[in-house]
Amino acid sequence: MAHQRRSRRPGEQSPALERRRFLGYLLAAPTLAVAARLGGDLAAPAPASAAIPSIPGPADILDLGDALTLAAAPTSGLIAIQLNRDDSVSFAVPRAEVGQGITTTIAMLIAEELDLPLSKVGVNLADARPELVFNQLTGGSNSVRSLFHPVRTAAAVARARLLVTAAEQWKVDPATLTMSQGVIRSSSGHTASYGSLAEAAASPRTEEVSATLKDPSEFTLIGKPTTRLDALDAVTGRKQFTMDLQVPDALPTMICRPPTINGTVRSVANLAEVTAMPGVTDVVTVSSGVAVRAATFGQCIDAVRALSVDWGPGTVDGETDASVEQKLRAATLPLALPPVLTQSIDAEFVFAFASNSALETNCAIADVRPDGAEIWSGLKSPIVAQEQIAAMLGLPIPSVKVHVVTGGGSFGRKLFSDAALEAAEISKKIGKPVKLMWHRADDSRHGRTHPMSISRIRANYALGNVVSYEQRHTSVTTDFGHGLGEILTAVAAKLPVGDVGFSQTVFLLSQSMPYNFGATTQLLNEVPLKFHTSSMRNVYSPNVVCARELVIDQLAAKLGQDPLTFRRNFLKNDRFRAVLDKAAEVGEWGRELPDGMAQGIAFHWEYKSASAVLMEIDCRPETVNRKIRDAVAGPRVTRAVAVVDAGLPINPRGLEAQTIGCVNDGIALALTSSLHIDNGLPLEASWDNYFYTRQWNTPPELEVVVMPATTGEPGGAGELAVASSFAAAACAYGRAVGQMPTRFPINHGTLSFEPKPKVPPVPESPVDGLAYTF
Repeated sequence: MAHQRRSRRPGEQSPALERRRFLGYLLAAPTLAVAARLGGDLAAPAPASAAIPSIPGPADILDLGDALTLAAAPTSGLIAIQLNRDDSVSFAVPRAEVGQGITTTIAMLIAEELDLPLSKVGVNLADARPELVFNQLTGGSNSVRSLFHPVRTAAAVARARLLVTAAEQWKVDPATLTMSQGVIRSSSGHTASYGSLAEAAASPRTEEVSATLKDPSEFTLIGKPTTRLDALDAVTGRKQFTMDLQVPDALPTMICRPPTINGTVRSVANLAEVTAMPGVTDVVTVSSGVAVRAATFGQCIDAVRALSVDWGPGTVDGETDASVEQKLRAATLPLALPPVLTQSIDAEFVFAFASNSALETNCAIADVRPDGAEIWSGLKSPIVAQEQIAAMLGLPIPSVKVHVVTGGGSFGRKLFSDAALEAAEISKKIGKPVKLMWHRADDSRHGRTHPMSISRIRANYALGNVVSYEQRHTSVTTDFGHGLGEILTAVAAKLPVGDVGFSQTVFLLSQSMPYNFGATTQLLNEVPLKFHTSSMRNVYSPNVVCARELVIDQLAAKLGQDPLTFRRNFLKNDRFRAVLDKAAEVGEWGRELPDGMAQGIAFHWEYKSASAVLMEIDCRPETVNRKIRDAVAGPRVTRAVAVVDAGLPINPRGLEAQTIGCVNDGIALALTSSLHIDNGLPLEASWDNYFYTRQWNTPPELEVVVMPATTGEPGGAGELAVASSFAAAACAYGRAVGQMPTRFPINHGTLSFEPKPKVPPVPESPVDGLAYTF
């Protein structure tokens, strides 16, 4: 009798894969080199059992991470591990390191499968490799998910090959040999380091082989909290970012940008005068403004400020927060289910533009010559950058070398290679290498933004159950012009129909409903305004989930239930409830707080991972009305507890660090950080103006709990707790003030700084920095 395969529910542990045999390749090379071959293994979830269950949505069956992993699978065999004669292993990871710790995590996977000391694994960032097609895109919290099996398989193939090679030399059965700390041993006393076998184990031809991965019970490194390999370099200033690189003759370069987004240069009145300024070597007009190359960045700033430019119109001239909001409201899709024999809650939420600017400003180095070009930059889609630069320069793709440099943060910003394209254009035009750096004002005003959006919700309820849940999310168009990491999908994403298709695909494959709320629909509509937008951390989820969790608090109140109890009753499975319960336990849900303070709790499921966050907020007048220089104090989150279940946590310490960042992202989105659009340009012109979570609003008590492994595979983690943190802060605020907030961030209505001029486009370099030190 044939066995019927049972589908698994969302969040349920997948069947163990660790003892399956995976196919890999022995590559023709001087020393042992191996790669992996991987296929997909997906199952549709079964319907949840509840009084009024919600049927699975697209993201419950195939989420965005699954789609990205499937796209990457055909070229996973081209990702190779190299064993070196000095006993070390080298691996060029085809993803970007932007502070998330991917290089350490991948090194741990290799060291685990090879029984090699972690210090012997060298992981660097791969240059652009167009043959990888979709396999060099960093995004969607998908890097570890997509590389987990290919990297382990390649390491397991190397392990098996080393054992066979040693056994052949010693004339023994490979099954009698042991491996530990980079050394193979036989029962008769033979020993050999991996490096001593590297040449003998090498294959003269490429051939397909199979390998068995370690069982989780054998893990000694995976799951162990591990300090990042680059931690010492980071804290001692030795870590190299783009602006630290010394490329011969690449002098500092900056761009004088227009006073509106996408404005163009009509003419420059004083080109010769600025070219003659101290240190200036070149001043040229380019597609995004007027570029200045000089001996120092200070001289670049002086020259940019001195330029007299006649600017043509931009693409969003005259737009303001109010005008954009009006367009979004007019485009919002109608709610379909009226409250027939039910009661309902209708709510609408407005989310302001937010900046994607990371701590490292947008920057790149370019050396363009007649027969080729070389680019250095922090890039999350380097293949697109290489192909676009080659097309712009009229060069064959192989003649353009693109080096991926560790990035100082991203927030999704580095999915776009704007700086690399500009640097290449400038270098070609002047015939010299350039080291291009955007000013902070450039990043805030002309950089990528998370678009303004409106989320409208109707929840119908009766007899203690939620009968239906509708959410209509309307947003300024999110630019997915990076495609899936190569130029065909990048071009397709920019087509009038393509951009809609990409947005809808990302929305449907990322937005799931973890609660049984009956008939559930979540729909996206976008308004095509030509702002510079991008996927910010967690893309649509922070705004969508914040709105949902606030409505859940309202539903709980209407049904006379505690917010925690309500969520527990409606969550779809025990894995979700375990995460929520842990947050409530550690955060002491329900403990007594003074008037004006309150707790909030929220849950989010995405990337095959779950997170619950509990926050306590202080909205008392003495806190809200604190005096802080150049800032609005506002409410303060005093305590945060974040619990994450990422399936199989590879490095719990790295996951904890990622979650701390997510918590601060969520607090920022809820309370302080936004862009104010005025006449087609943000008023913010620096990090001083843009109020990301500061020390005065960071919770003095912050605890992260990483749940033990619940599955045999890692889920996504890099962006996991952003949405739940945003929602928890918002829910806490609503309970503290006694009214549900509907506009975010809370302090957006107060302009708490004096806007810097739009012309000149960058402020004067400060000369009184010591006056602001403590």
